[in-house]
Amino acid sequence: MDNIPHIDRKLYDYSLPEERIARYPLAERDLSKLLVYNQGEITETRFRNILDFFPTGGSTIVFNNTKVIRARLHFRKATGAPIEIFCLEPESPTDVQQAFTATSSTVWNCIVGNSKKWKDGKLERLIQTAKGELTLYAERLVNERNNSVVRFSWTNSNVSFAEVMENAGVMPIPPYLNRETEDLDMLRYQTVYSLHEGSVAAPTAGLHFTDSILHSLRSAGHNTVNLTLHVGAGTFKPIDADNIADHVMHAEHIIVERSAIEQILNGKHPLTAVGTTSVRTLESLYWLGVKLLIGQDISAGLSQWDAYNLPQDFSPADALSAVLKYMDSRGDNHFSSLTQIMIVPGYRFRIVERLITNFHQPHSTLLLLIGAFVGADWRNIYDYALSHDFRFLSYGDSSLLIPRK
Repeated sequence: MDNIPHIDRKLYDYSLPEERIARYPLAERDLSKLLVYNQGEITETRFRNILDFFPTGGSTIVFNNTKVIRARLHFRKATGAPIEIFCLEPESPTDVQQAFTATSSTVWNCIVGNSKKWKDGKLERLIQTAKGELTLYAERLVNERNNSVVRFSWTNSNVSFAEVMENAGVMPIPPYLNRETEDLDMLRYQTVYSLHEGSVAAPTAGLHFTDSILHSLRSAGHNTVNLTLHVGAGTFKPIDADNIADHVMHAEHIIVERSAIEQILNGKHPLTAVGTTSVRTLESLYWLGVKLLIGQDISAGLSQWDAYNLPQDFSPADALSAVLKYMDSRGDNHFSSLTQIMIVPGYRFRIVERLITNFHQPHSTLLLLIGAFVGADWRNIYDYALSHDFRFLSYGDSSLLIPRK
């Protein structure tokens, strides 16, 4: 059965003036504006007042605690030509944490800037670390269009690749900011609750949260749950086909602890996802559970259109319980997988009931997800934001979306 949706990408376009893109964050995280869309009604306030829009009896709020890595490494050839290597995901070892703890070499899938100047040979640069000086080498093993496989090696076996990146890498701020990374980005392009390194882009909906807001939510009886989706560079890739059925969605790693799944399964409603990455993780959990319930192999994760072709009648409780049972059979305390899920209009949400998110680019998969969540009202929301001086994209303002019932 082929239930792949066919939607014209032109339906998810709008005019975004350059001056509406927030190139820098505000002085304080929670001073950003908050658009509240509540079942068709739109109001606005400041993000620090978000607690006012949560039920007094408590609820469940899910965060993505991934941490952005300093993924851009700069080298110079002997000729003086600058080469930038943007590390996307590990190739060997493929596990992110194992790649970061490697102490001699690791191989990554990368994008190489000024690639034509690096035809062969190793690049090298000296790095100062707390454990002494070392030389970092880069050798390109595969050179294909828009993708290179690069082996990194270094001369001090007491230093991990995570420490190499920490001392030599640059925070990969989004390309649409049209500026170089600055010192403030090291702090502000990271959520206050970031924990597990692995993303090359921030889960930006979470950038508005402060420790004070998190404390207030918990004190008011709201259950906060953490999961991990490592955001890939594909998040910035626009839909490159007229029909979204022809767009190839990027895959991302998800990691969810047993306790988080149990909290989601047994938690108070409504469930609010902080960011589209949390949405993708939660909805992917459901469909991976469905695959387990019908006896399908999940070793390859969730593919782009699985959610539209799998059986549609299992409950969230059944699906999440199947994931827990699968973990029991393997003796695992955490669930890890790949997801390529593409959420587009016509999708029926199984886990997520409310969404906190920023304002996204035209023709983006993220905007399609918003269209799926609030229906045709997405245009009213964006028209309001544009006409009321909201700031857009990663460092921009926020919205709380409560769809019509």
